[in-house]
Amino acid sequence: MRAKIDINEVESRTKIRAKYLRAMENEEWDLLPGEVYVKSFLRTYGDYLGLDTRQLIDDFKGRYERPSDHELRPIAPLGRERERKSRGPLVPPWALIGVVLAAVVVVLYFVGEGNKSSPPAPTTPRTAVTHRARPRAHHHPAIKSAPKRHAVKLQLAATGALYVCLVNGSGKPVIPGEIFNVGQPIPTETGPKFLLTLGNASVTMKVNGVAVNVSPSANPIGYLLVPSGASLLPTAKQPSCA
Repeated sequence: MRAKIDINEVESRTKIRAKYLRAMENEEWDLLPGEVYVKSFLRTYGDYLGLDTRQLIDDFKGRYERPSDHELRPIAPLGRERERKSRGPLVPPWALIGVVLAAVVVVLYFVGEGNKSSPPAPTTPRTAVTHRARPRAHHHPAIKSAPKRHAVKLQLAATGALYVCLVNGSGKPVIPGEIFNVGQPIPTETGPKFLLTLGNASVTMKVNGVAVNVSPSANPIGYLLVPSGASLLPTAKQPSCA
């Protein structure tokens, strides 16, 4: 209001809908699509207004975020473990020793019987062996294996408003939490390892040219991308780019 900036002008410059801008001004966070979008919208809006976006996000975390359920580790019951230790092993040690000795006796018996029944092999004169024609060795062509991949190539295309946070194996942001619309190009990235967070399933994704099926979810979707393929990440390990 002090800068005399119209909300429609902010909407056109930041690509954030006016209703979301008003919701942030009124601290009505429930009206925003999700927590991942809140931080991205705050950063984009703050940068446009020339504010300290890091302080904005820190204030939001301190006032509205709470520790997630996965950070609360339950205390495992110790009663069953103590009861199991007090009972001792299910099989007594002398029984195991008896089984091992019986197995050794059986093996020695069959080995002795085999040596008695097999006749001695006839010896061949050395001269006959030296004059016998040696068979020719057959050389088989080596079978070439498929080249092993040492890098990940990630290709994304938005099919709707899509939040993307991509960091490399060292934790450095490659795509630092941006929102892409339909038709807006998303950079193709190549590297040894990536961690990816998607705000929703409005995306087509390929890893090393192979399509990955992104299932719809009410929460952000995370992936670990390595040369061998893609695997889902639990919420606790998903990068936030905040």
